Amino acid sequence: MTRQCSGIILEMRALADRSNLAGMARFGIDTSSSLGLTTPAIREIARRTCPGKHKDQTLAEELWKTGIREARVLASLIADPNAITRSTMDRWTRDLTSWDVCDACCCELFDRTPFIWQKIPKWAASPREFVRRAAFSTLAGAAVHRKGDPDRPFLDTLPLIEKYAFDERNFVRKAVNWALRNIGKRNARLLPAAIACAERIRAQGTKSARWIAADALREFRLKYGA
Repeated sequence: MTRQCSGIILEMRALADRSNLAGMARFGIDTSSSLGLTTPAIREIARRTCPGKHKDQTLAEELWKTGIREARVLASLIADPNAITRSTMDRWTRDLTSWDVCDACCCELFDRTPFIWQKIPKWAASPREFVRRAAFSTLAGAAVHRKGDPDRPFLDTLPLIEKYAFDERNFVRKAVNWALRNIGKRNARLLPAAIACAERIRAQGTKSARWIAADALREFRLKYGA
């Protein structure tokens, strides 16, 4: 371990507050490798470690290898979306055991890489809960952050959302729903397609599909009167 990485881990251990773990667990966070740092504390370390727009992929990979929850969240914040490789993205998704680290990677890093349109269908096809969640969390993040992208890639993912709407695992169905809602809210052109997708999902009739569709359609109605 480099001196910089070692120093960060020592700082995290010094800031650790294990009284936070019970609250994290109540929100479904896997605390088995957690020190008990809050997200604001991790973000503050990220700001000092990589100020401005600076990124450090080498340090991020070293932090990830520690297996510590907070170090992996920090890794997602300082990793370079233009330097991370496809194989590293796959390896990180296979390591995921908790929704919070998953979403940090997806919405702070993966959705900014040039590989997302290849990775989303690949990860969605995985039977592993958090790999599949990573697909749809990345899609949800991309719908918000990739403002300059055309509509077509998002339209092309709607069949994927329909395909996996059957998955009743909580962390998967919530991510599928999140992706559908964010695509619908992206712009007025995508909204009708997202509504039509939700209607087709509702017609599937499974418990998960009905929930995903009802929640998405309710938000579209409240926000847009759709």
